[in-house]
Amino acid sequence: MNINGYEIKPGADLEGADLIGADLRGANLRDADLYGANLEGANLEGANLEGANLEGADLRGADLRNADLECADLRNADLRGADLECANLECANLIGANLIGANLRGANVKGTILDWKEEPQDTTSLSQKVKELEEENKKYKDTLKAILALLDT
Repeated sequence: MNINGYEIKPGADLEGADLIGADLRGANLRDADLYGANLEGANLEGANLEGANLEGADLRGADLRNADLECADLRNADLRGADLECANLECANLIGANLIGANLRGANVKGTILDWKEEPQDTTSLSQKVKELEEENKKYKDTLKAILALLDT
């Protein structure tokens, strides 16, 4: 594969590369070092990025549909607004990655490593929250019934 006349091979050293908007559809970047690379808006649809180092990479708005990111290192990567529909993220490391607005519809996230270090301040279980909301809802319904009864008299 060529980018601007340069041949890219699996395991390539592209650390810090400026690949903004690059057309890398179907590229074989397996085990490539893309540490800190700028891939903002790049088209990586169907690309093989298995085992690639994308730590700290800028992938804002990148097209990663159907890309193979199995076991890729995406720690602290910026994936805001990236399209990861049907991407393979199995065993990928996403600790500290920014996924705000990213499309993960149909993505394989089996074994994906996420940042779970920070405990939420409210650790009430979801089932407990639902129970509390149901009780609150019942109180409102009872109050509404009482008001309607007063209006009928």
